[in-house]
Amino acid sequence: MSISPSSFPDASLESPAVVRDSAAPYSAASTTSKLPLYVDLDGTLTYTDLLFESVLLLIKRNPFYIFLCVFWLLQGRGYLKAQIAKRITLDVTLLPYNADLLVFLREQHAAGRRLILASASDHRLVQAVADHLGIFSAVMGSDEATNLKSAAKLQAIEKDSAGRGFAYAGNSSADLAVWSQATEMIVVNASATITAQAQKLKTPALVIPPRPFKLRLVLKALRLHQWAKNALLFVPLLAAHELGGERWLSTLLAFVAFGMCASATYIVNDLFDLASDRAHPRKQARPFAAATLTIPFGIALIAILLPLSLWLAAAIDPAYLGLMLLYIVVTLLYSARLKQVAIIDVLVLASLYTHRILAGGVVSDVLISNWLLAVSLFMFLSLALVKRCAELEFMSGDGHVSLAGRGYRTSDLSYLISMGIASGFVAVMLLALYIDSQVGGEMYPHAEWLWLILPVVLFWIMRLWLKISRMEIHDDPLLFAITDRTSWVVAIVIGCIALASSWPGLA
Repeated sequence: MSISPSSFPDASLESPAVVRDSAAPYSAASTTSKLPLYVDLDGTLTYTDLLFESVLLLIKRNPFYIFLCVFWLLQGRGYLKAQIAKRITLDVTLLPYNADLLVFLREQHAAGRRLILASASDHRLVQAVADHLGIFSAVMGSDEATNLKSAAKLQAIEKDSAGRGFAYAGNSSADLAVWSQATEMIVVNASATITAQAQKLKTPALVIPPRPFKLRLVLKALRLHQWAKNALLFVPLLAAHELGGERWLSTLLAFVAFGMCASATYIVNDLFDLASDRAHPRKQARPFAAATLTIPFGIALIAILLPLSLWLAAAIDPAYLGLMLLYIVVTLLYSARLKQVAIIDVLVLASLYTHRILAGGVVSDVLISNWLLAVSLFMFLSLALVKRCAELEFMSGDGHVSLAGRGYRTSDLSYLISMGIASGFVAVMLLALYIDSQVGGEMYPHAEWLWLILPVVLFWIMRLWLKISRMEIHDDPLLFAITDRTSWVVAIVIGCIALASSWPGLA
């Protein structure tokens, strides 16, 4: 156990404390305000848990550390936390702090009350948080020999307070032991069960309720709108003019399996990307970055979705299962490393889009032409570059010189725009060569009508990049396309042209 003091004086606040419930603003309540206030960190001062955050950083650095973590845990939780803290750098300035509690603590600090940050997290991380906030007189944290939790924390607090009584702010069942001996109890971000148990001990001087759990947060974490990408599974059927039958049913099941798998990998990506998401002006609102959903909850979602998707994929087709496993491996590599490497990241994204078309061909047993693969690869590369350019445009507008968690600088923007526009034009050129080829004539009785698709696609690509230059697109071109009326009109026009060109009896 480690205790670190600082130069703040031991003083008190004479005014009464306040109480908040889930439905009402602050109201007055009696309290002994001269007491030193010991504040828990994980789940109390911040909505997240620093141990989980640290483990994710360590695994992202090297996945094989997970085996070392098991070995370290055998030597005690304090030893585990110490070994992890030595190897990671956690940006405590980006942590999702409890704003209500911080307001209260700053008022107490301004009035001269002695505040001590007492946490079961490693003392290095606890000290970093205290240094950042600048309101704590001292810190208490775990070390290699002691895991400062429950009874161990109570013993350290009683020793520090020297029997003069103390106030304690916590949130979990582990804090009940400390609350039982505290003169003043503050309950923060606790479940209804923990709050009820705490109230049996004594009346809390302050209750700050947890943020409500909302189903829409889970749906947001699953990114259901991204399931639209999986519509690419149906492209081989449409290209082969298969408009009905059992193949559509198997492809529909494959769509559901791929959606669950993709949602699981998005959660993995969000968990590995907490710091860069928190530094992003819009992504900081994502459920795991904002800690409106906890890291253990995210891991539970992954543990449900991933096995279920693989089971469904195996039931559909073993070859499709193999492609799903390949998708998972590449996506995990992308989340852990490849997304940080300039150029490689957009090539991987484009390949993952094209991978869905390949998977759709396997499920529907349709042979995919090289023309389709080539057009899709360049088109999706252009869309991947749209995503990066949109992010860089927004970051440069805020005065940043680099993109958090990516390998790009704002000075790269002009080059990326050039590459993106070129990729889109190459896709259109390949489509033109396909229409002009013998293959196009065999597949479509009126292949000459397909030439009308080219100016429509060119219009859509040029409009997309024009909107990038005007900063009218955020970082997700798919979401833009789904909500953009013009994009829907373009899709309908292309569908009508393709249908007309393939209609046998059309003069």
